[in-house]
Amino acid sequence: MPQATLALTEDRRRCTGESHQALHALVTDTDQPLTIPAARHLEQAQLEAAVFLACCKIGSLSEHPLGIVQVRPEEGRLTLRLLDEPYVVHHWAEFLLPRLSGEESDHPLDRVLGVPGLRYCRESGGISLHRPGAPARILLTGFNPRWWERIADRLTTDYGLLQSEPDWTPTERTAYTAAVNSPFEPPSLFSPLLRRIRATAGPGPFNGTDAWHAVGSSFRLETTDGPPCPDFIRLLGDGPTGLGWKVDHKSCTCLCDHTHSGMGCTIDFLEPTTGQFVYYSNLKWNRTHSDRRSQTVTDLNRLAFA
Repeated sequence: MPQATLALTEDRRRCTGESHQALHALVTDTDQPLTIPAARHLEQAQLEAAVFLACCKIGSLSEHPLGIVQVRPEEGRLTLRLLDEPYVVHHWAEFLLPRLSGEESDHPLDRVLGVPGLRYCRESGGISLHRPGAPARILLTGFNPRWWERIADRLTTDYGLLQSEPDWTPTERTAYTAAVNSPFEPPSLFSPLLRRIRATAGPGPFNGTDAWHAVGSSFRLETTDGPPCPDFIRLLGDGPTGLGWKVDHKSCTCLCDHTHSGMGCTIDFLEPTTGQFVYYSNLKWNRTHSDRRSQTVTDLNRLAFA
């Protein structure tokens, strides 16, 4: 396989986990590296942002951040291949599928748990996530769809999911409106991150990625064992798959010739079109496999269907 052709897909493969064979047909210009398409519709970007923020809670029990093995980004749809483990499917279903919280809160978002308006259906290839009346689709693949249905049935029994509602409930609509009018969940930031989620994974056996609103108009992005900083800056900053983020300040130990025990890296990114800062931290926990971690996964898989 020509090295020049491999180089044209390298950055996208690093960001999405796609194979060169799957991307080769998309290479139309032998001089230009492949980029990553943005969501065509605002509703698609909003759904991706909501899914990303909800599933950041999954933690890191595998090498795949958020349990995502591979991303297939298209303008009108996003396909996510999840790790083929019941506990991952359970976490995604539990964090995503909406139900009423029962709280009498002044904040509409506190009245709905999960992603407001989210519904699912089983289709060829996996579980399709959508919102009624919206041009937005996320396809979840890589696992037995029956797992999702079994878990959703149990969650419905335990919590009363809103899946059976054919349209938005008034409470969901109010929560959704509050979310899209809030500065805390910008789809312009979190949708592109989900489409590049593999860029946050380091070479180790455990990778966790989290993001949240910080102070003012700034945001935090954190990895437990992320990639070397030069790679991260290229993939999300100034490379062909980058978002145009500029490095405002960094404290990096990646290129040192000795170990810095307990010290991670930080990069302050500036998003030039909005003036927002993204404060990135790579904690560098350097975790390794252990019998205890293996037992934890075994227990979680058993409990997923309990």
